[in-house]
Amino acid sequence: MICKSPPDKLKSLFFNKKCAALSHIAPKPTAVHQRFYSLDIFRGATVALMILVNNPGSWSHLYAPLAHAPWHGCTPTDLVFPFFLFAVGNALSFVMPRLQAAGQAAFLKKVFTRSLLIFMIGLLLHWSPFVKWDDGALVFKHWVDPENPNSGIRIPGVLQRIALCYLFASLIIYYFNINGALFTGFLLLMAYWMLCVFLGNPADPFSLAGYFGTNIDKAVLHVPHMYKGEGVPFDPEGITSTLPAIVQVIFGYMVGYYIQQKGKSYEMLSHLFVAGCILIVTGLAWGMAFPINKKIWTSSYVVYTTGLATMVIAVLIHLVELKAHHKRRIEKFSPTVIAIAALAGVALIITGVVLFDKPWQSVTMAVFVTAFFITVMARNMLYRFFDVFGKNALFIFFLSGFLPRVLQLFRWADTIDENGRPRYVYAFSWFYQYVCKPLSDNPKNGSLLYALCMIIFYWLIVYQMDRKKIYIKV
Repeated sequence: MICKSPPDKLKSLFFNKKCAALSHIAPKPTAVHQRFYSLDIFRGATVALMILVNNPGSWSHLYAPLAHAPWHGCTPTDLVFPFFLFAVGNALSFVMPRLQAAGQAAFLKKVFTRSLLIFMIGLLLHWSPFVKWDDGALVFKHWVDPENPNSGIRIPGVLQRIALCYLFASLIIYYFNINGALFTGFLLLMAYWMLCVFLGNPADPFSLAGYFGTNIDKAVLHVPHMYKGEGVPFDPEGITSTLPAIVQVIFGYMVGYYIQQKGKSYEMLSHLFVAGCILIVTGLAWGMAFPINKKIWTSSYVVYTTGLATMVIAVLIHLVELKAHHKRRIEKFSPTVIAIAALAGVALIITGVVLFDKPWQSVTMAVFVTAFFITVMARNMLYRFFDVFGKNALFIFFLSGFLPRVLQLFRWADTIDENGRPRYVYAFSWFYQYVCKPLSDNPKNGSLLYALCMIIFYWLIVYQMDRKKIYIKV
């Protein structure tokens, strides 16, 4: 705004004060350019939960909320992957204006290159570390096992699905704009429902045996390259179930776009809460005809989990942005923080010694927990904890899958089984077997403790990376 002073001195004085007031208001950022710290926390929390549910001490000892639903239904663990795809859509809404401004050629190069890199990283993760132990010797992991033609390197996966959903959602949003993308997403959800009904087994089209997508995966991917964790060749990240997952990214984009347009306001917040409630109810109602199911990624599952993600985002915006809790930092190690951390360590030692008679394990865990407690308390508490995960999200997820595979190559004999053969352990399995598991008679507690320790371990890595401003982007 350009202000010109009138000749009259009295008017000039008044006019200059008015211009000064206006100049004070003008620099405030517009809604579109505001930073939303809450979205970073949401993405980081999602990655932390992915690490938690993917790294138990034992897959045989899980608390129900930390296990996937056997088939139909939805547990907290079943929310993690769709929440991450939703976060991918959120992030896309912030970068899409720059991609559109760069032109079609630059947009296509960026999107296809990034999608290919993420897909190939996921595929190499499944193949890594390219060798395995077989009868006491390291042998190469073949694309298809020559001794078992039905076994090989799995092609689909989490990162592969992220890559495909990001690619197709980006193309749909770029070429169809926001209204066209919303309509396309609706068509994809309805079309997938119809495909499941009319191409599946008429007796039960939504069952493991009746799902139509398995035959397509077998024809295109072939059995050696499919997941077999259900006892039969069936891939939860298969080709056809990727179609509705694309819509998860589109919905995440819509919410991110709306947040930017409205800015940090209670009007935006109330609209998100209402939209979240409507989506949850719609998903539950649709689930009566098309069951909520993560493993075949049903349309009702997309709508239901999007509603929950929208509600969580709204809560975070309220707590982090509007209440500005993230500004309340403890910048140094105060005596109070150290005292609380020390008391927590002592309590852990007493509990372990008195209740479980496990003195040295208790001391080990006390030192570990105390150090972690001080670190987190001194660096912005919980928000800071999740924020650093979000800044290197794909990298730390990859590392959490890659590192255990590599460490398994460095094993040593621990005990002898009933057949006289040695049982081997490696660094992580030893930690679970001799530190986490003995702390409780309930094996689920030891398994959960190990998973929490893994989160702390990987957090320390991304925390140090963040301190040194190291961000690995794909």
